[in-house]
Amino acid sequence: MSGKPRNILFIMYDQLRFDYLSCAGHPCLETPNFDRVASMGVRFTRAYVQSPVCGASRMSFYTGRYVHSHGASWNGFPLKVGEITLGDHLRRLGMDAALVGKTHMRVDADGMERLGLTRDSIIGARVAECGFDIFVRDDGLWGEGPAGHYDTGPQPYNDYLKEKGYPGSNPWHDFANSAVDDDGDMASGWFMENADRPANIAEEDSETPWLTRRAEEFIASRGDRPWLCHLSYIKPHWPYIVPAPYHDLYSARDVIAPVRSEGERQNPHPLYRAFMDNAIGKAFRRDEVREKVIPAYMGLIKQCDDQLGQLLDFLERSGRLEDTMIVITSDHGDYLGDHWLGEKDLFHEQSVKVPMIIFDPSAKADATRGQVCDALVESIDLAATFVEFAGGEVPDHVLEGRSLMPFLHGEEPSEWRDFVISEYDYSQTSMAEELGVPPKQARLFMVADKRWKFTHVEGFRPMLFDLVNDPQELRDLGDDAEYEDIRRMMAERLAEWARRPSQRTTKSDAQIIAGRNGSDGKGILIGAYEEADIGPEFTERYRGKPGR
Repeated sequence: MSGKPRNILFIMYDQLRFDYLSCAGHPCLETPNFDRVASMGVRFTRAYVQSPVCGASRMSFYTGRYVHSHGASWNGFPLKVGEITLGDHLRRLGMDAALVGKTHMRVDADGMERLGLTRDSIIGARVAECGFDIFVRDDGLWGEGPAGHYDTGPQPYNDYLKEKGYPGSNPWHDFANSAVDDDGDMASGWFMENADRPANIAEEDSETPWLTRRAEEFIASRGDRPWLCHLSYIKPHWPYIVPAPYHDLYSARDVIAPVRSEGERQNPHPLYRAFMDNAIGKAFRRDEVREKVIPAYMGLIKQCDDQLGQLLDFLERSGRLEDTMIVITSDHGDYLGDHWLGEKDLFHEQSVKVPMIIFDPSAKADATRGQVCDALVESIDLAATFVEFAGGEVPDHVLEGRSLMPFLHGEEPSEWRDFVISEYDYSQTSMAEELGVPPKQARLFMVADKRWKFTHVEGFRPMLFDLVNDPQELRDLGDDAEYEDIRRMMAERLAEWARRPSQRTTKSDAQIIAGRNGSDGKGILIGAYEEADIGPEFTERYRGKPGR
């Protein structure tokens, strides 16, 4: 690679499991274009998100900070005004930050009003959109007609479908995410029994190709100024339905056996039992559900892979492959019936661990192309990585992640973390109500290293898994007396992490150290009695002649 790196293509897929790629070892699903990027860069096999739910996870990606720090701990919880975002960090370094796709951002409208910020100003627009300049934002999930499901703002994808001649107020649902049943009636993708039917839309008009074209338009429109493009795909997130020809590429024969055991259902942790027994868990424990949903999920991923190939070819033709870092990841995984669960939410690997592949086009990365790295990585590391890639010094009093550039360049970091953290706020779920847990107590914290995974459950006993002797996480050791020392060690790690000065973001360590000299910085001595009380560097300053 000869070009000078200058741009970042930050690609996120929603709800893409770490192990549903052929480069990660899936036995049936071939993903040659994900594999292509892996062969060009480094694939990280122990990458964990800071929360296994869309909104909270994404806010950590976009701020480089833990959920515990930014506070947007659930879908629809606003990111408070004042949080410094990825776009803020990069613009200081001369790099634009633009969005194509989904963010799950909910604006802190009260905070904006308090500070007099309006969305029609440049600053206000960026604050309202998580620091990005919007090329096109579309979060999908338009479940309630034109008003949308998560946002009442513009619906550019729905508008595109209407322009293409798809009728109705919500063609996202009626065509892109619905099929036609045997009687010619609409078969909604919200019902998983329809997952094996083809979505009633031309493949080129479906969400994933549409977003790919928007990303190509953005990249083609750029001049010489460096950019980050956050291309955030809506799929393979449910509704689990995909257009032809992807709807029947896979069948029940391609569905791998679930990772679960009957022992998990014998005297489980109360919270785990509540999630297993919710509507989603009950659905995914049924074989017929998995045999319909998983082939459609695989078809959605295959479509994503094909579109990634289109995008890579576009970058190659336009010369952008020579100067653009490519990052591929996901905001969380999908249980798909593993551990008797559906969706995400808890901290098994299927939910909290994500794919992460990084291609750095610089010559410094040539020695690591195609390598696999098993270092403990957190999603917040990407923000720090982008800052260093853009030529900046990582402001570690604000960004809580660490740059991955050493791993990309074949260097060993001087120190690296011993454990990763993830958090989950279940205060708005039916499980909190069922267990009688008040909102401020409905919090989970995961601490994991390469051997142990510990979950602190406020008000209940913890959970613990031995990832070496029980890699499938089938035996919870949270109440086993033999492992009390391990639980104590992991709880102390959590306490150590919680004591970090996460809100001290306005002054760096270097600034703090520079201010240590016995002076308040204004030439005023505090607490000195005589010259002997101050160092020689101050003696001359405070020794003067009378009358001067």
